[in-house]
Amino acid sequence: MATESLLGASNAFLEIIEQTSRLAPLRKPVLIIGERGTGKELIAHRLHYLSPRWDQSFVTINCATLSESLLETELFGHEAGSFTGAAKRHQGRFERADGGTLFLDELATTSARVQEKLLRVIEYGEFERVGGAKALSVDVRLVCATNEDLPALADRGGFRHDLLDRLAFDVITLPPLRERRDDIMLLAEHFAHGMTRELGYDLFAGFSRQAKALLHDYDWPGNVRELKNVIERSIYRQANPRLALAELVINPFDSPWRPGARRTAPAIGIDTERGAREQDIDTNEAVSVTLPTLPCDLKTQVASVEIDLLKQAMRQSQYNQRKAAQLLTLSYHQFRGMLRKYQLLDGENDPV
Repeated sequence: MATESLLGASNAFLEIIEQTSRLAPLRKPVLIIGERGTGKELIAHRLHYLSPRWDQSFVTINCATLSESLLETELFGHEAGSFTGAAKRHQGRFERADGGTLFLDELATTSARVQEKLLRVIEYGEFERVGGAKALSVDVRLVCATNEDLPALADRGGFRHDLLDRLAFDVITLPPLRERRDDIMLLAEHFAHGMTRELGYDLFAGFSRQAKALLHDYDWPGNVRELKNVIERSIYRQANPRLALAELVINPFDSPWRPGARRTAPAIGIDTERGAREQDIDTNEAVSVTLPTLPCDLKTQVASVEIDLLKQAMRQSQYNQRKAAQLLTLSYHQFRGMLRKYQLLDGENDPV
């Protein structure tokens, strides 16, 4: 997400931007906390490029991707011969960030040994390379990020309280996208136009009413990163880019041929004594059918049941027509045909 720009107009978002701008000119360390995909690295970039260090190095490292020994040598460097394979001196990230900013992502995954060395750098601005005896001095602004509750982790003994105290001069806690509902369409339009240009299309035709409703109502557990992926994936899969985007591909793994997947057919239970009973469809909503009083128009009654099932399948699948078709064990084209049959399309190409 570091290649994207910060975008939003909701109060929650604007408050974070204002806090970040106030913190940027300082040398103090900053802790950024937020769920995955909320833009923690983008905030770190903003802290750097609005600071007096903007023309110096911005160095990053993901602490979760390296073992303890590798992380230690990547952060602090090592001397030649300090361990097997260390043929020459290695400059660590602190040295490379001297005069600039060092961004440590996934801070909560660091070991007690690494945390101890980080504490020394923050307190004294000094460290030693692995295998070295000489103290090196650096001027580095430290920005750290995590999706963990660090105070709770420290209480459980998984993080040093003293390091937490020094890192948390101030804490920027990013709101999840579900708390920024007013920003969802703004971001979706931004990502859509970007993907349209990438594909070489003339323009983006917009979102259907149902797509807008789903974008707004979905909880977005992957936050802005997930929203970006969904929009770009849906546009590239769209059959006719001249039409408004109607079908959102939220789960790219969704397939009847996915290993271990089982297709569940809907069932309608009829209790001849009571007249009706409800039965679950795919463990979610239930459809109830009540036997009409005879005589009746059979075609009308069957049509009513089919319409109810079509509408329920669309709600349950979050208006993804392919998934709704699977819930009813229909092909996509059969499902579309039934929508047209019962005039459940708003327009010729705008599905319910």
